[in-house]
Order: sequence, then structure tokens, then C-alpha cells
Amino acid sequence: MSFPWAKHYEPKAPLMKWIDSRLPLPRLVYDAVGAGYPVPRNLNYFWNFGVLAGVALVIQIVTGIVLAMHYAASAGIAFDSVEHIMRDVNSGWMLRYAHATGASMFFIVVYIHIARGLYYGSYKAPREMLWLLGVVIFLLMMATAFMGYVLPWGQMSFWGAQVITGFFSAIPVVGESIRIWLLGGYAPDDATLNRFFSLHYLLPFVIFGVIILHVWSLHIPGSNNPTGVEVKGEQDTVPFHPYYTAKDGFGLGVFLTIFAFIMFFFPNYLGHPDNYIPANPLSTPAHIVPEWYFLPFYAILKSFTANFLFVPAKLWGVLAMFGSILLLFFLPWLDSSPVRSSNYRPTYRIFLFVLIADVFVLGYVGGAEATARNVIIGQIASAYYFAHFLIILPLVSAMERPRPLPNSITEAVLGKHGGASSASTGFSGAAVPAE
Repeated sequence: MSFPWAKHYEPKAPLMKWIDSRLPLPRLVYDAVGAGYPVPRNLNYFWNFGVLAGVALVIQIVTGIVLAMHYAASAGIAFDSVEHIMRDVNSGWMLRYAHATGASMFFIVVYIHIARGLYYGSYKAPREMLWLLGVVIFLLMMATAFMGYVLPWGQMSFWGAQVITGFFSAIPVVGESIRIWLLGGYAPDDATLNRFFSLHYLLPFVIFGVIILHVWSLHIPGSNNPTGVEVKGEQDTVPFHPYYTAKDGFGLGVFLTIFAFIMFFFPNYLGHPDNYIPANPLSTPAHIVPEWYFLPFYAILKSFTANFLFVPAKLWGVLAMFGSILLLFFLPWLDSSPVRSSNYRPTYRIFLFVLIADVFVLGYVGGAEATARNVIIGQIASAYYFAHFLIILPLVSAMERPRPLPNSITEAVLGKHGGASSASTGFSGAAVPAE
């Protein structure tokens, strides 16, 4: 989408003119995040989380590079090298806690970002590619986080790698070969650490590259907004800078405050105490669990306890776990409603809140012991998860009667200020309340 009313970069200083004529980087930045990029005027604070995800990734890359300078990817000394970082490297404890806390904060931000996309229909046309690239980023994050969880080489790291990679062996014919290829042998060892360390170091840069594509695909149709109504003209937009750079700056300050509070006061709260015990292949922990951000998918994996249609339960679990993520790729076509925002879809909104609650239930089950009660709860929650996307969502899309949409973003914004007409807007596009 082109915005004919957008301002365009015109360098004034001779040096900037020279640079812009040979490398139009200032123009690119101006058009991407400056006054040259108009955005809907009614974006709320849920739109901050895209920027926060980018900041979280930068924190992970910077701290990861420094940590890699002191880490040794060898089963004999990996655990000791992490202790060396914590005790002997200048500010090493802070770097490690920043990296570990940053991973959790990254996933929290991304989960909220995904929930916002589900609520406001940001996956609908013409933003399907934006959503698909976002799901790719999510998959890359999960792969990166899993391999990073193995690197400290504590008890939960070792046995998490053993159990999770063991599920690949359920795949017929090629499963065991895939598992051996992933581990570099028949059990987690030096080869596993070397492979996982290399990929864990590489994948954040791949994620960064996909994020560039993600942002590029965002700038083609423009940002979605809480009403889901497309931009009608200049009166519906404001420049990204200074309006949303200020808003993002405030959100970033809140994010960094929470980040610092957790890092300095509760750095191990989201981790597992068994990971401070060196890996021991001869001692299996009583309860093996992955990191908290994998727990809903781990619960789906564990929910299959009986063979069905001559297919082993283990294979059903693996298929369901990957299928729960792959479903997100088809979401733009599973939801055929022409209305984007849940603000105007009361029935869909109810089922979406039930889905969010269901994901929390799955997270609880994934981290709990596999008692008969928890297994049944996990099976019901898993069944609802798939039913939401494959049954409920298509039916609601076809049968729901949405509320009337506003004619424009301006009408929706000014309607909250006493019903002022579109004439009561300033040149910047910001609303002026009716007197």
C-alpha cells in the first residue's frame, strides 16, 4: 500500500545529500520508522510488543556473543565453564542472568504479540505473509531456545535433550536416523553440545534476517489497528515519529524495568533447580520438564497415552505437538470472517478467551506430574486446542453476526470524544476533542 500523503526524506546538509545519493540509508530509516511512515492513529499499547520483541532479540544476541567467548562446548567441562562465567568472569553472572532472563522475556513478549494478532485479526488479508513470517520466527525461536537450554549441561539440560530428541525416533523408517543425526551419536555428548552450540549461536542472526522480512512485509499493507478498518486517508494516520516512537519509548522503559527486576532479584525463578546439578547419565531426575515456554506443547505431546489406528501413541504425540504449531500457518484461511477485530466479533471473542485459558491449562499440565487426573485434563485441553482452530473457528466465521464497523478509523476515534466530526482534526492527524 502506498501512502501519497506521507512525507519524503529530503536531506538539507551537503554531506547528507552526498550520502543519500550514493547510499540511501537515511532515507530508508526515515521511511521505515520516521515521519515518512504514517500509521493508524488509534494504535494502543499492544502494538508496542513488536518493538519490544526486537529489543529482546538484540539483548540475546549481545549477551550471547560475550558468553560464547567463555563457554566450552564439551561434555567434560561445559558445566564448569558456565560456573566459571558466573564466578570468575567480570560481570559474568549478570551476563548469564541477562541472557537467561532475556529468553523468558522474549517469549513473554512474543506470546502477547501473537495474542494481540489473534484478537485483532492481524493475520487476515492483506497481511497473510506478515503472519506467516511471524510463525517462522516463532519456530526459529523455539529451536534456538531448546538448543540453548541444553548448553549449561545440567541434569535437566541433559535429560531434556535425551527425552525430546527421543520423540523423533517415533517417526517411522527415518526417525531413529534423525535422532542420531541431531545428537551426533546415540546419546547426548560432545557431538551434541558442539552441534547445538553452533546452531544456537547462528539461529539468532537468522531470526534477525527473518524479522527484517517481517517488518518489510508490514510496510507494504501498513499496520493493522484495533478497529480492523483500513486506512481511508491522511486523517486516519499520524507519523510514526514522534507519536509512536514516544509511545514505544514508554513501553520500553516499563519492559526494561520489569526485566531488570527479575534479573537482579529473581533470576532463577523461571528456571529449574536441577540444572544446577552437573549432568549425570546414570541418574534420571524424578520429573523431567522443558523450559516454561514449551510447557503447553509438551502437555499436548504427553496427552497421547494409547495406540490408535495401529499408530503408536508416541508418534501421535509428536504429530500433535508439531501440528499444534503448524496450525497457525493456516489460520488466515481457517478464519473466513471479513471482520478483523474481536471488538466487533462478540462470539469469536468469547471463544478466543477460552482458547487463551486453555493454553494456560496446558502450561500447567505440561509442568505437573503425569497423574491420572492431570493426563485427563491435558487430553481435554489438547482436544479443545485443535477443536478451536479446526471446528469452532470455521463455524463461528460462517455463522457469527458481527457488530457494525465504523466507516473509518477517524470516526471510531472521535466517537469516543463526544462524536466530533472529522473536521475537528489537527494537521498531524491527532484527534481534537469536541468542545
